[in-house]
Amino acid sequence: MKFIFFLIYSPFVYSESHTFTTLYTEINGQTIAGIPEFSSVTTLDGRQIDFYDSEIKKLIPRQDWMKEFASGDRFKEYTEIREQVQQIYKINIHFLMQQFNHSHGVHTYQRMYGCDWDDQTGASEGFDQYGYDGEDYVALDVKELRYITPVPQGFITTVKWNNDRAQLEFLRQYYQHECVDRLKQFLTLRKVDLERRAPEVSLLQKDFSSPVECHVTGFYPAAVTITWLRNEEEHYEDVDFGDLLPNMDGTFQKTVTLTVFPDEWRNNQYVCVVEHEGNTIQKILREDEIKSNNRPAKASMRFCV
Repeated sequence: MKFIFFLIYSPFVYSESHTFTTLYTEINGQTIAGIPEFSSVTTLDGRQIDFYDSEIKKLIPRQDWMKEFASGDRFKEYTEIREQVQQIYKINIHFLMQQFNHSHGVHTYQRMYGCDWDDQTGASEGFDQYGYDGEDYVALDVKELRYITPVPQGFITTVKWNNDRAQLEFLRQYYQHECVDRLKQFLTLRKVDLERRAPEVSLLQKDFSSPVECHVTGFYPAAVTITWLRNEEEHYEDVDFGDLLPNMDGTFQKTVTLTVFPDEWRNNQYVCVVEHEGNTIQKILREDEIKSNNRPAKASMRFCV
């Protein structure tokens, strides 16, 4: 598996399976401007929740719901761990350069570890992988509790680590219990924050002759009902239902588009009705409710109800 990357983004998938991952990256040699020598990124379901690097030397929460957790002692402990890992990796990368007969140049050493957990079945699985210059170096077989390597340069490391039974037992406990417990804790913090997210509803139109979009965003959980009414009756003709899409903060968005001709504007009333978590929001299709950057003001007056 190749996993050399420095900016992490993965689309949020609304499902019962959750993933908690930490990535450490050490770079040796002449680095690119703006990329630190050492960095650490933790993600929950593909979204950054904290960040640390050798330049800022602080663990920074990346989500609003992480800020409360960041004020506690456990967050300070996580910061200290990153500081220790930074020093260890500075040594380890030189060992790897020797193993691969690299005396100069820019090289990377990475570890990606964490766990998956299914909140429906309760099944969990840990993973722990090391890479050098973007290629697999050593990986922990969590089920068998032993390290394996696809390259001869990793043989010395696997023998040494497999003989450290105390560390292996520590990792067994971590992946069976602590990793999943952390994942659940962060899911709870996120859920409490997101449950306060009600939909924001806007009527959007590119210009006065374009279809009208009922754009609903910023809501959680994902279940939402969006309906266009024509004269107080449900209207499905010339209505296009867009896909449910994720936002960067873990909330969702969806758009339902209505194609309306000028005569329809003048003679009928259209309303976008959004139902979410027992609450209802209505937006009447009229001039003062529509947001548009390209629709001329004078022409748009023709469509006032």
